[in-house]
Amino acid sequence: MKVTQEKLPASRVGLEIEITPEMSQQAYEKTVENYTRNANIPGFRKGKVPRQIVLQRFGSRNLKAIALEELIENTLKQAIEQEKIDALGNFELKSPFEDLVNQFEPGSAITFTAVIDVPPEANLTTYTGLTVQAEEVKYDPSKVDEMLENYRERRATHVPVEGRPAREKDLAVVDFKGVLVKEDANSDEDPQEIPGGSAQDFEVELVEGRFIPGFIDGIIGMSVGETKEVHVTFPDPYVQPDLAGKPAIFTITLKELKEKELPELDDDFAQEISEFETMDELRKSLEERFQKEADDKTRANKEEALLNELVKHLDVDLPATLVNREVDYMVTQLAMQFSNQGVDIKKMFTAEIVQDLKERSRPEAISRLKRTMALGEIAKKEGIKVEEEAIATRCQEILTDLEGQDIDQARLREVVEEELLKEAIFAWLENHNTIELVPEGTLTPQEDAAAEVASTDAPAELPAADAPTVDIPAEKPAEETVPQGTVADGTVAEETVAAAAPPEAVEVVTEPVVEDKAEKTEAKSTRKKKTESKPEAPTEPPSAEAVTEAEAKPARKKTTKKTTKKADASEEES
Repeated sequence: MKVTQEKLPASRVGLEIEITPEMSQQAYEKTVENYTRNANIPGFRKGKVPRQIVLQRFGSRNLKAIALEELIENTLKQAIEQEKIDALGNFELKSPFEDLVNQFEPGSAITFTAVIDVPPEANLTTYTGLTVQAEEVKYDPSKVDEMLENYRERRATHVPVEGRPAREKDLAVVDFKGVLVKEDANSDEDPQEIPGGSAQDFEVELVEGRFIPGFIDGIIGMSVGETKEVHVTFPDPYVQPDLAGKPAIFTITLKELKEKELPELDDDFAQEISEFETMDELRKSLEERFQKEADDKTRANKEEALLNELVKHLDVDLPATLVNREVDYMVTQLAMQFSNQGVDIKKMFTAEIVQDLKERSRPEAISRLKRTMALGEIAKKEGIKVEEEAIATRCQEILTDLEGQDIDQARLREVVEEELLKEAIFAWLENHNTIELVPEGTLTPQEDAAAEVASTDAPAELPAADAPTVDIPAEKPAEETVPQGTVADGTVAEETVAAAAPPEAVEVVTEPVVEDKAEKTEAKSTRKKKTESKPEAPTEPPSAEAVTEAEAKPARKKTTKKTTKKADASEEES
């Protein structure tokens, strides 16, 4: 079989394949024989239909088309094997099929053309001597105090207050009733009551932001037993559009007043909310945790800066097949995350939404692929490899941490090797390039910096003693292919990574990290994982930002080495 190759743009290869007379004759005879053997034609026993009757019944042209279709598919597979072509995905027939059918004569040669995608050839022109800037995230000691204060607030008790007016942060018990201000002050009509705008014995913490502006401020300064009219204006926009921007009057009666009594930050408090025996030990653990978070963020910023610069020097023509697979993977990961949160993805991810998500995630998919190509080129050119001993050691550490769990060891080894290779490549890059650290916020747009601060506030959970976590990313589809020696781009677990569970089995699981004293004995005896309570399903389709965020950190299954504790479990459930 004669095969002629032509290199095309976008990492494609054109193939001109000449089918021999023998091959065309065999394919046609095989098709006719198959129909003769299996045709059900009245008046003839199955398998005994004369050849001429079969040709008349099904049509010679139709049988030629069927034979030719199978012949093209088979010869393409043979051509790819014969020419040792590393093909991505399916072929695209360039010769019009109808024309081929018209030309096809069993026993005669026929030539057709097709196109296939192949792995792209990446050319990284420069990857040493570069100078980049990255933001340095510094450890903020105040985060420890903020976190401990947060736990004091959660453990606070409320005691009755007498002899003073209401203050900010008090807990007030009130009756209230709201009406809209009449548009015509001279009207004799009664004011319109606000739907849902009244309650009795209602507990409210006097912190601004819990109600519409002005409501809390109106209670502050009141005395128990006092009734007062508070004038407010509903925000615009507002969740109830018919109330947006309208003035209202709330008649409020203060019935009870309580103030918070916070526990002391002593060793007893540390033992109550964590596994540490002293407050000093707890503080030290928190300091180490926040220091590590800052260091990890700085490291991630340095890697991001290097990757962004490397891509500028990368010459690669990505095939559509590879981009489409990456897009599909990203959208699948996003769907898995929503599914793990209890969302009915069949209802949310309609065909229109999926198509929209694919279009909006395409630029990110291209960026991810280019980064992967760049790292792969460096590893190949510089001969950066991971020693088998290092892989085995890291795998064994993870298996020890996850003892008793069902781990796909082949996948575990694959992900560990990728992680170690990535670490080795970035270590090499740092030694051969210049990274200038600048203060946090210097390079980040103001709005992005504000969002980052909000997302990295003190975590809601305290660390347990000796409880490292291991993130388990879901495995990419088997058909995903990249050049040998590359590493998958994206956020990898800080400590390490473990084998992926099948996508349908992946769910977000966390170990409790603090608990009440009364729960300690039970937690230590059972040593069983608890599944995170699922939040309410979102009511809106996922955004483009959600796609990007999902890919920045793929859906993961999180486990911990040992059972630890969780503070205020009952409070968090409520």
